[in-house]
Amino acid sequence: MKILVVYCSSHGTTTKAALQVKKQLKGDVIVLNLNKAKLHSDLELFDAIIIGGSIHTGSIQGRIKKFIKEHLPVLKTKKIGLFLCCMREGEIAQKQFESAYPNELRESAVATGIFGGEFLVSKMNFFEKQLVKVVGGVTTDTSRIDEAAIKEFADLFNRSLTPSVQVSESTYLIADQVQI
Repeated sequence: MKILVVYCSSHGTTTKAALQVKKQLKGDVIVLNLNKAKLHSDLELFDAIIIGGSIHTGSIQGRIKKFIKEHLPVLKTKKIGLFLCCMREGEIAQKQFESAYPNELRESAVATGIFGGEFLVSKMNFFEKQLVKVVGGVTTDTSRIDEAAIKEFADLFNRSLTPSVQVSESTYLIADQVQI
């Protein structure tokens, strides 16, 4: 099973999440940060695709939006996982997730996850520092990555890749007729 994990990370939080997901997936996994590299392969080469991003000033990165828009027809034919890193929780985080990904992908996703987030003030520019200070009251590095949510997401995604074994009624009849 070939899996592509494509994501954007500005300060490293989504990279941490993507790599944790990768460690827990079964199959050949390629991880690609769209902020650092371009996709040079055909998505048709992958059996499944996971897309991840984070919230900055209220929305997901433009490169994630562009990736989805450019590849939506192919994405709709794949097993899809979607995750989001954000500092909000509960209903607000859910609304951010819903605005980050189109409805047609959310509905077809085999796994979705909201993984918490980080304010890495030490890696922020002046504008970002002022914004998180005003909006979140945060002035130092703060981490709220939800490792349990990452594990649950990976487990659910792995289960979706395992073909379910279906036993037909005729199999039971044959088994009943076998003498041991």
